[in-house]
Amino acid sequence: MMDESQSQILNLDRVKAFHEWLERTNTKITQVNGQRKYGGPPDKWDGPVPGARCEIYITHIPRDTYEDVLIPLFTTVGPLWQFRLMMNFSGQNRGFAYAKYGSPAIAASAIQLLHGHMIEPGVSLCVRHSTEKRQLCIGGLPVSTKQADISQVMHTMCEGIERVSLKSEPGIAGMSAVVTFSSHYTASMAKKVVIEAFKNQYALRVSVSWFSSFKASPNRLLPPQNLVNVSCRSSVLLPRQTGTLFHSPSFCKAVGGPITPQPYECSTPSSRASLPSPMMLLNNLCQTAGFGPPHYKISCSRAGPDGYLHFSYQVFILGINMSLEGVIMILPGANISSTMEEAREAVAQQVLRKVFHRQVSH
Repeated sequence: MMDESQSQILNLDRVKAFHEWLERTNTKITQVNGQRKYGGPPDKWDGPVPGARCEIYITHIPRDTYEDVLIPLFTTVGPLWQFRLMMNFSGQNRGFAYAKYGSPAIAASAIQLLHGHMIEPGVSLCVRHSTEKRQLCIGGLPVSTKQADISQVMHTMCEGIERVSLKSEPGIAGMSAVVTFSSHYTASMAKKVVIEAFKNQYALRVSVSWFSSFKASPNRLLPPQNLVNVSCRSSVLLPRQTGTLFHSPSFCKAVGGPITPQPYECSTPSSRASLPSPMMLLNNLCQTAGFGPPHYKISCSRAGPDGYLHFSYQVFILGINMSLEGVIMILPGANISSTMEEAREAVAQQVLRKVFHRQVSH
């Protein structure tokens, strides 16, 4: 049942039209990780899987425009292999989508024909090629890491890996692995779980970023320091071997981690119960210091093109006379409650840094 706050945000007539279109056309759409997906491929697809340069990136989509309008529009150019509309937990779209066609020529035609298309009075779509990032850089690996070992480890953690290579850079300690995936989607899913998997399985803290051959200028501005990236721990991408994560003995030896296989578990509220969460730490520290319990006021301000949700917050603690407000960014969870839980934990972590001047690991 839709609550009152959601009904105030959503255009209920548009939502009703979308559901009627689904039923009338028997279109199958699934919602996974903050996006709604059609196809990949659709039921009647009889061609090969699309290659490079077949996907387009669509922006300036009105927040209450859905697939009942967008899919028929982009199908006028040619059959869609897949259409992905990014969604907020509120039920609105996030203003952008991806459409994939069967060939680069059809994708180019879609850009030519639909870029600047007026989707509603005063609103024109922006359509261009999708970058389709498919490479991740895993940093912080030991200098003794061997390519065969890290390749074996990565294949057990993630699906859709095409190749793994090692690289080192002057002035940077350790090794980095460049991992190429079969699609942007599989790379995105891996990006969410790799840090946690290395930490749980090998007691190793690695960094994960999109790989680019572009060298940033030393004078390039760093991101604002009041933003905290907190990845939702998703259980969508699990290791192929259920129960335990495969261990490479030589890689374990290189990182100094355990050689005996240990259960691999996605981070969930129950699996984190033994660790003090930022919210728990903040509450305990406030109590010890004689302050009142923290009260949170959090609202989602916008969604970025990278998929992160931006939340603004205010925290009120009786006895602390300072402004406790700011912005955090997280990836959307599987549902509203898990997303808000991650947001509250990220806010508590930032408040701990501001008030108690200590780094909290979550």
